[in-house]
Amino acid sequence: MNALTAIATAAPASVLLLGAIVLASLIGLFAAPGFIDRNLFRPYFLVPRRQYATLVTSAFIHADVMHLLFNGFTLWAFAIKLEQAIGTPHFAVLYTFGLLASDAGTWLNHRAEPNYATLGASGAITAVLFASIVYFPGDSLFIMPIPVPIPAPLFAAGYLAYTWYASRQQGGRINHDAHFAGALAGVVFVALTDAPAFGRAVHILTG
Repeated sequence: MNALTAIATAAPASVLLLGAIVLASLIGLFAAPGFIDRNLFRPYFLVPRRQYATLVTSAFIHADVMHLLFNGFTLWAFAIKLEQAIGTPHFAVLYTFGLLASDAGTWLNHRAEPNYATLGASGAITAVLFASIVYFPGDSLFIMPIPVPIPAPLFAAGYLAYTWYASRQQGGRINHDAHFAGALAGVVFVALTDAPAFGRAVHILTG
């Protein structure tokens, strides 16, 4: 309990976001399925029906438990350390920037498709993931049952490779295309707000 309290004190935005995502997703998945449908982001109807709230609310619901676990794990693994390093206000702006950038990309790609709807925090979380890699390019993480640490840049590459593959498949409401917009948003955000950190990461990653 003391450890959780310390984490919540050091990275309040990360803990609050993770808790809200888990709670909202579980409500939609197990208690009130209509909650998910009401909060889907539908680019075609965004302006005509003024569904602007779904730009944000869609990022707190998930398609299934595995989708929730994958996004929740990624947020937990990268957000807390990043928030401690750059500060809560800066982190909150980054997360919002990643979310809105992924929404913008989704709207541009699918605004003419009446049947398209999407959900999930993937865009914002990918922005956090890639910003974290810029700040900590040498970090690694463990994922069970893999017995060796995975370098964070390699995890990010695998994340995007899976996204590319999944985005080519038909069906589902998970917005895999948002991952690419989020990744770009995270890198651009650091480049614009902390040029020295961006320069150090480029130097390390390019050898």
